Order: sequence, then structure tokens, then C-alpha cells
Amino acid sequence: MDDRLIPSVNPPPSKIEPAWWFVFTAHRMAVLEEGETTSIPFVRDLSELGMHSVREWYLGTLAGCHCYCAEVSEIITVPEIMVLRGLRYLYGRLDESFHMIAMKASHMLEWDRNSRYCGSCGKGLIRTNGMNAKECLDCGLLNFPRISPAIIVLVERENRVLLARLKRFTEELYSVIAGFVEPGETLEETVQREIEEEVGIRVKNIRYFGSQPWPFPDSLMVGFTAEYESGEIKIDEEEITDAHWFEPDKLPTIPGRISIARKLIDWFVDKSLREKDTAALKTERKYKPDE
Repeated sequence: MDDRLIPSVNPPPSKIEPAWWFVFTAHRMAVLEEGETTSIPFVRDLSELGMHSVREWYLGTLAGCHCYCAEVSEIITVPEIMVLRGLRYLYGRLDESFHMIAMKASHMLEWDRNSRYCGSCGKGLIRTNGMNAKECLDCGLLNFPRISPAIIVLVERENRVLLARLKRFTEELYSVIAGFVEPGETLEETVQREIEEEVGIRVKNIRYFGSQPWPFPDSLMVGFTAEYESGEIKIDEEEITDAHWFEPDKLPTIPGRISIARKLIDWFVDKSLREKDTAALKTERKYKPDE
């Protein structure tokens, strides 16, 4: 099966074939759970499940099958065969291709819910044919799904990694530094600014790592690595409660595998292990007796 969503804004003229339905209510998604298996409803229409959407969007096709996302009322009764789960909980339990589509579905529904009126004249918005957008018939303003770029960066110093604990974290969790891009900034400038603001140090050798859409609610996380240049840690006490340099084998509690933050940290740990193995091998060869 092709596990990639083929995006489209043109739904079929009628719902005559079963489709994958990504159904949300109160930021949780309705899924089927049978033993260890978690799956997405595959029906022609939500009415077959006794549900009716408040809003819905067509997403495209997966392996030739149509995909829709929908939001239902918070007071609706979910069918007994289904349960409501958060996207973080579903990571690793739901097939990865479906989870990626669910992330997009959540983003689209959040934007739709929060973009019902024109930001220029206040009139109601309607959907635009042929694109994921809404338009105002009075003033012509086009409204597209909001995407907020943010950087997230792992900083290294002599085989140690900089991790910080934010005030908003609900547990003893440490992660890498992140922050939103401001108008007029390059991504690299944002990296420098956020690190200086939050922990008071300067970095060098900023390199792109990867990116991840993060629909909580509408971010695009752009990941980087960087090396320590100068300064001592001085935290921004309004946002951070603690920050330290950690060795790869003595890490605190870190984010789950769903996040690019964890991918950055795992990359650092893997790299450190490879470098350690390489150093050990060189030492072994250096002191190996001649045969």
C-alpha cells in the first residue's frame, strides 16, 4: 500500500465509496480499538456511525481511498465500538501514515473553527473552490490555513547537550530550546536570538536538521543543531526553571518519540555512541601488539 497521502481539494461528487474518516471532538480523535490494534473508521459517511459533523474537509487519497476530516459536537455520544484518544497517545499505536494524516486533519479543523469571519471587514467567510482557503465575498480577502514557523535547536558542548525545563511543563521534563520566528528574521537569526534570550549563551555552526508539522495548534517546527561558542548559562526565569549541560548517558526525562525534539536528542546520543566506539577502536589498534 502507498502510505503517502495524495493531497487534493476536490472531493468526489458523491460519497458512494468507503473512505477514511478522521473524526475529532474536543481535540481528541475517534478510533477503533480491537485488542492491540488501533484503526481509523472506514465508512462512506459519518451517518453510518450515527454521527453528524459540525465541519468537515476533504484531504485527498491514501492508496486510492478518499480521506476526510470532520469535527463533531462535544456532547455527541461516540459509538460503543469507538474511543476518543489524543494524538500524542496515538503515536506508535496508530499506523504512521494515518497518524501523519491525523496531524494534518487536526490542523485543518482548528483553522476552520478559528477562521469563520473576515479579519478585514468582519463579514462571514466561505470556502474557496480549488484551494484550501476561505474568502470574503464583500472585500475579497483570502484566508489560508495559518502556519506559524518556529525553530527548535540542539546545542552541543564537548559531548554534552543543553537541555532546559520550561515553566509550562507539567512534569520534570527537559527539552531542547525552541521559539517562534519573528517578522523580518531569518531562521538562523531566530536560533541565535532564542538561545541568547532563554539561556544567555552564544552558538556557532548552525546547521539544518529537519522539520515537522506540529498542529498544537499550527506550528511548523524547523530543527537545527548548533555548537556552543561563548557565555555561561543564565536562564530567562519568566519561561525557564532550569537548564544544564547533560552527558549522553545521564539524560533527564525527555520528550516522547512523536516530537522532533526527541529526534534531535536521539541523534545526539547516537552520534556520541558512534564517536565513543570509533575512539575505542582507534585506541585498540594503537596499542595492539604486533603479530
